[in-house]
Amino acid sequence: MTTTVTVDGAQPYDVLIGHHLLGELPAMIGRDAKRVLVVHPAALATTADIVIEDLRAAGYEAFGAEVPDAEEAKTAQVTAFLWGVLGQADFTRSDAVVAVGGGATTDLGGFVAATWLRGIKVVQVPTTLLAMVDAAVGGKTGINTAEGKNLVGSFHPPAGVLCDLAALASMPKHDFVAGLAEVVKCGFIADPQILELVEANVEVLTDPVAASTSPVLAELVERAVAVKARVVGEDLKEAGLREILNYGHTFAHAIENVERYQWRHGAAVSVGMVYVAELARLAGRLPDEVVDRHRSILTSLGLPVTYRSDRWERLLTAMRRDKKTRGDLLRFVVLEDIGKPVRLEGPDPTLLVAAYAEISRDETSTAIAL
Repeated sequence: MTTTVTVDGAQPYDVLIGHHLLGELPAMIGRDAKRVLVVHPAALATTADIVIEDLRAAGYEAFGAEVPDAEEAKTAQVTAFLWGVLGQADFTRSDAVVAVGGGATTDLGGFVAATWLRGIKVVQVPTTLLAMVDAAVGGKTGINTAEGKNLVGSFHPPAGVLCDLAALASMPKHDFVAGLAEVVKCGFIADPQILELVEANVEVLTDPVAASTSPVLAELVERAVAVKARVVGEDLKEAGLREILNYGHTFAHAIENVERYQWRHGAAVSVGMVYVAELARLAGRLPDEVVDRHRSILTSLGLPVTYRSDRWERLLTAMRRDKKTRGDLLRFVVLEDIGKPVRLEGPDPTLLVAAYAEISRDETSTAIAL
């Protein structure tokens, strides 16, 4: 069964969730496009070839562009390479980009589409759980710089998103589980039913093969996408409400920066959620039992909830460059209860350090964190 979640706003689009959905791609691209660039990492070359063949059979001039895997793709150099491909193939404003891959690929493909001729159509085909519930939905696009993650970017809603759950069966377990962190995040900020489903189905949810065909995962993806759709439909450009989607991300992005992007994003978000839960508790805003529930759910999935104790100054420097920071004022999304996110601005520095102590461990971190 295929489920459709519509993202409202100035440029509405559909997110399709189901199995074997590539046949829906031409309808999302539309008949006004003549040329289509399929952006993909090397690991998905076979999938990209199938997409290209299908698009050519549907009457499009389809081209492929292979990019590095994961965050290595999100650089100015790779972006310039893709601009060159578009220019050499004479892409016009009516043409389209299709991004096939994880969140880094969809971020990159979306940014290239947003900046070519000041904006052409992009269709996102996420192949990881993290990308399906987070990166590919919402219209945020971007690349990294040496100073931080996603510091260069644009808001550019896609023409559509295809979440083909069949692709998840081949995911490595640690990558799949890392994606569950963003699902859990949606539960804490907006949909408590997500948390109950996760708690009741840990065994199936930590097995990518079993999960890929499970109605439980399909419901979780639909619920997580629906949370994001409601938020970005009202606030595309992070004027206010959209900030709640960054729950745990200020600290998570700092970890990624300090670790030179060797940590999985979901693993960093897991630690980041526990950090802001502790921060909210210390600020007198969040009950102990909700903080404990963060740890119990994330730990049951095999996600990390601690970070090494000797990195505070570097983490603080990275957080001061976060997109939510205003001047020297640090801002965090915290909870007052499940489903009740609020903003915490300029917390006392002693609270920041105390929250760090609550998630610290003495041993050094592993390279990948899962």
